[in-house]
Amino acid sequence: MSWSNFFPFSSSALASLPENAPRPARYTRQDDIPEQDPPPVRNYNSIQSLPPLVRVPRKLSSAIKVEAKVWFANERTWLSWLTAAILIGTFAVALFNASRDPIARAFAYVYAALSVGVVIYGFYLYQSRITMIRKRDPGHYDAIVGPVVISTFLFVAVLANFIIRVFCSRQHKIPIPGLALLQQVVPIFIPSAQSL
Repeated sequence: MSWSNFFPFSSSALASLPENAPRPARYTRQDDIPEQDPPPVRNYNSIQSLPPLVRVPRKLSSAIKVEAKVWFANERTWLSWLTAAILIGTFAVALFNASRDPIARAFAYVYAALSVGVVIYGFYLYQSRITMIRKRDPGHYDAIVGPVVISTFLFVAVLANFIIRVFCSRQHKIPIPGLALLQQVVPIFIPSAQSL
């Protein structure tokens, strides 16, 4: 046994390859390259110009390979949106099942709607980017408005939940858990229960 058998381009390795293997069909360009012949280039006595009436070869539509990392990055983004939607949806289901309070159930529906909105937005973003990649569009692939809007809705829902809870607990004179312990430890910064 010789060392040449271990090299990928040795004569024995090349001889074992099939002669005329059919090549798979590749994706062709969709950038609307015109098929007509371009006009001939005229010589304007410049140093680097072509000789008179020399035709410039036209572009042929050929397969341009999109790297796999582009497709995988798009799928990773879709999976990240799905993860965020599942987390919000899990919180909504837990809030719905754990509480009999109508306020908690109302906010469970709000969080469930936010979760569905995140799934729809993520799927729209995924499909639009796939279309852009297939068309070889050099446009902007970043999405700035969507994450800001979703984060704002989530912040407003959590803030409204907090404000309503504090307002309801003050109306029903429900003591804040742990407030007595905090007043013993740090009496200067925490107001007494009578002032609440």
